[in-house]
Amino acid sequence: MVLFGAVLVLSLGVRFWLASRQMSHVARHRDVVPAPFAASITPEAHRKAADYTIAKSRLGLLELAVGTLVLLGWTLFGGLDLLNRTVMALTGPGMWQQIALVACFALIGGIVDLPFSAWRTFVLEQRFGFNRTTPTLWLADIAKATLLGALIGLPILALVLWLMAAAGGLWWLWAWGAWMALNLLLLVIYPTLIAPLFNKFKPLEDETLKTRATALMQRCGFAAKGFFVMDGSRRSAHANAYFTGFGAAKRVVFYDTLLQRLSADEVDAVLAHELGHFKHGHIPKRLLTMAVIALLGFALLGWLSGAPWFYLGLGVTPDLLGPNDALALLLFTLALPPFTFFLTPLSAGMSRRDEFQADAFAVAQTGNAALPQALLKLYEDNAATLTPDPWFVRFYYSHPPASERLARMTGA
Repeated sequence: MVLFGAVLVLSLGVRFWLASRQMSHVARHRDVVPAPFAASITPEAHRKAADYTIAKSRLGLLELAVGTLVLLGWTLFGGLDLLNRTVMALTGPGMWQQIALVACFALIGGIVDLPFSAWRTFVLEQRFGFNRTTPTLWLADIAKATLLGALIGLPILALVLWLMAAAGGLWWLWAWGAWMALNLLLLVIYPTLIAPLFNKFKPLEDETLKTRATALMQRCGFAAKGFFVMDGSRRSAHANAYFTGFGAAKRVVFYDTLLQRLSADEVDAVLAHELGHFKHGHIPKRLLTMAVIALLGFALLGWLSGAPWFYLGLGVTPDLLGPNDALALLLFTLALPPFTFFLTPLSAGMSRRDEFQADAFAVAQTGNAALPQALLKLYEDNAATLTPDPWFVRFYYSHPPASERLARMTGA
């Protein structure tokens, strides 16, 4: 309890400190466009990006404060213990009780998150001109995501709980294998079965863009199942492009908002950047890293789930006569984030390194003008600040800030 409380307070303090630095730094530079961007970014766009960044940070701090209270409520204040006893009284002990406990926990968490999601979509994003969704579509997305989560999550939860009870001391190794198999399966089926539940995808109809993209991929030694345009504008004005799928199921997806904004050369450059991630093996490396981290996590869970102090220290009284597997899973997911938070700079730094490599690949394939131009348009359209706090960047940013990326690409 003492260790968890100390780490939670420390992580909370660091988060607030970093957010405060970010807001102060962005506010101080709000009225002056940095010299390298003065010819490309208007003062109005720069001020909008600053205001958007600060508004998101303030909402993030509120979410952090509420999330911390909820975490304490579930653990040290006995909320999870109360929920467990309530579900136990309604269902009796056994597998169904454990599944019901996790389902109730997830449902309550989703309800707590709803006001923040609504505010982010219909107030914050609306205020800055990004929101294009409707309350009906927003609710439909939530309903579909909930149903999909239940259809996928409950069977794998039942399997993990069964393994915890039946597979002996090495249950965590079998559970890790099942979890990894599920993730690989989702990579394969996501493009064709899951993503179309939320967005419409149609083949790229612009023959010029298709010909250029095909030539670029062939030149780089890549193939995909096709080029698709996603109706991103149905929900948001933000723009992006990405690869999705795994193995032979890979496909290239462009947001319609991206194609509306960028020239053919700039679309090529964005596509080349994504190809750069594959050329340098970033995707399999990340999958391998995820697998190793997951294995360590399951092994740690396997050890903690058999330790009574783990439950008692986090405000839960374990059942001495029955299984506590669902409680172990929930407590682990609640207690782990404050500890792993301090690994964030490591993962962010590795991601920024990968982005630099992908940028360099794109520049080598398309020249040193198209990608910087595309990024500047995307930074402006997405209201990304050009003046983030350096400490905030080093701790959180998965992509390098604009000044560093453009300096690398242009040699300035």
